[in-house]
Amino acid sequence: MAGRPIHTFEVISSEQLAPHMIRLVLGGVGFDTFTPGHYTDSYVKIVIVDPDVDIVSLPHPLTLDSFNKLPENKRPTVRTYTVRSVDDSLRQISIDFVVHGEQGVAGPWAAAAQPGQLAYLMGPSGAYAPDPAADWHLLAGDESGLPAISAALEAMPPNAIGKAFIEVSGPDDEIPLTSPDGVDVHWIYRGGRADLVGEDKAGDNAPLIAAVKETLWLPGQVQVFVHGEAQAVMHNLRPYLRKERGVEAKWASISGYWRRGRTEETFRQWKAELAKAEAGQQD
Repeated sequence: MAGRPIHTFEVISSEQLAPHMIRLVLGGVGFDTFTPGHYTDSYVKIVIVDPDVDIVSLPHPLTLDSFNKLPENKRPTVRTYTVRSVDDSLRQISIDFVVHGEQGVAGPWAAAAQPGQLAYLMGPSGAYAPDPAADWHLLAGDESGLPAISAALEAMPPNAIGKAFIEVSGPDDEIPLTSPDGVDVHWIYRGGRADLVGEDKAGDNAPLIAAVKETLWLPGQVQVFVHGEAQAVMHNLRPYLRKERGVEAKWASISGYWRRGRTEETFRQWKAELAKAEAGQQD
């Protein structure tokens, strides 16, 4: 990751979509080096730079290696976010941020971002898009998965069939979605912030799990996209879908975007350890 180019964008606008979600539109010269991805789960690495750092004085072209000689507390923080949409004609991208006050790093940064402010990104990457060969689609996630689910719903053909389950704090956190008539969208309320709600509504007890497991399974080949809090997704929904429902890997995009009680750095470590353990079990 260190050697990947960092693209320099500019904040064009900021919009409060819901009490806990802000959309930033980024433009400027970023598209000179940035090539948009074609996956609906396309994501970028937001490189949050300390405002005291003189970017011009760093080695260019800019990469994470450019910051190596700075003191540890002046090096950037990197966070992963889905690209909500791309406007090629305007050379702009939109990114939706879950914001819980001063909690976290990227949320407060996005909430404070002003038009004209510079924003630094790496990427994009991605791997999923709705497959027209699927007979139906099953999408599920929490606020962190909502941008990718929204993009997937918009990319589906008008005759697509499926179900989408989105877990949020409550009715105020619903946002307008564009989806085919044949895709039923279900909003699931947990009754509080994902990072603060009690254990009776999180992890193994997340309402999203029951919603997916209890829904009527449709006939034919399903394509699955399930992303959100790791305990709910990786330890509950993935075994259900892959083993109990027999969804083959090529038809399933299932992963944790975050984990309660962990920063992105320790979450990446946890994911690596989980992958290693699972590889050992397959030997």
